[in-house]
Amino acid sequence: MATETALEFAPQGPISNRHLQSILPSSVFRRRLLLRRAASLIAASEPLLLDCGDGVRLHSWYAPAPATPAGPSRGVAVLIHGWEGTADSSYLLSAAVRLRQEGWDVVRLHLRDHGPSHHLNRELFHSNRLPEVVGAVARIAALFPDRPLCLGGFSLGGNFALRVAARAPEAGIPLARVMAVCPVLDPASTLDAMEQAWPYERYFMAKWRRSLEIKAGFFPELYDFERLRRFRGLRDMTDYFVRDFSEYPDLQSYLAGYAIVGEALAGLEIPALLVAARDDPVIPAKDLARLAAPATLQVVATRRGGHCGFLPSLAGSSWVDEQMARWFAAVAA
Repeated sequence: MATETALEFAPQGPISNRHLQSILPSSVFRRRLLLRRAASLIAASEPLLLDCGDGVRLHSWYAPAPATPAGPSRGVAVLIHGWEGTADSSYLLSAAVRLRQEGWDVVRLHLRDHGPSHHLNRELFHSNRLPEVVGAVARIAALFPDRPLCLGGFSLGGNFALRVAARAPEAGIPLARVMAVCPVLDPASTLDAMEQAWPYERYFMAKWRRSLEIKAGFFPELYDFERLRRFRGLRDMTDYFVRDFSEYPDLQSYLAGYAIVGEALAGLEIPALLVAARDDPVIPAKDLARLAAPATLQVVATRRGGHCGFLPSLAGSSWVDEQMARWFAAVAA
């Protein structure tokens, strides 16, 4: 297993419940508070369309750090949301606000078919589309040369971030540090966990169906997802999608394709911090023991935190924001 670092997150009282930790970040109350904190970042954000190679384009939002007498920003922080999230998802927006306050330019990257990007590419998103995300980060590095470049991701975005980091040297990306929060470790295990937590399963199925409907609206000559309505479980829905709309022959090979357990991260050269919660309802903590153990990878596994929660209080910012700011600051000191 990778080196485990002794950091602890210890919420008190009812808020320590893993489901509350997972759900509260998106609550109406917290969302209103977050949007107030994020007003400056949102106002400063401009769309940045990225040429990822092979005709693929990905959408992002770029917000420069506030101007200060100290001069240029500390560097560029690229953040990637989770599956069926967006660049405005609460966990990502909160981290972006903190990093920008710390003097970072922030790029909030959308994966294909997420946010306002369904029209950009004819082919559908799936979780093995790693080359285009590598291409997006490479393009960002080229747009902002000679400055520290850090990468952060949440859930599936954390999985992508670690896979991008593993490929960064080969791709010529001068990535300084990476941080992954509750990344998908073994997709097969996550699918099992989702089936045991039906509210999460139903939530993601509904969001995925809506996303596919948007895609079909832009490309009606290519896609008809009517049959997807008949599925009542995420496993069957994903299996059908993989067999009919991807290059993978079956569900097992598709899920194995983006797993980061085993030797997937063995050659990781970029300093990486992986933060996970042992009570995460959809990312089984037992899979942490199956990670490779390169010297560059540190793992923080807290007892509490839920899935991308880590809320110390109802109104406060996420504990993860502070950890990400510290981790990235080491390269911009």
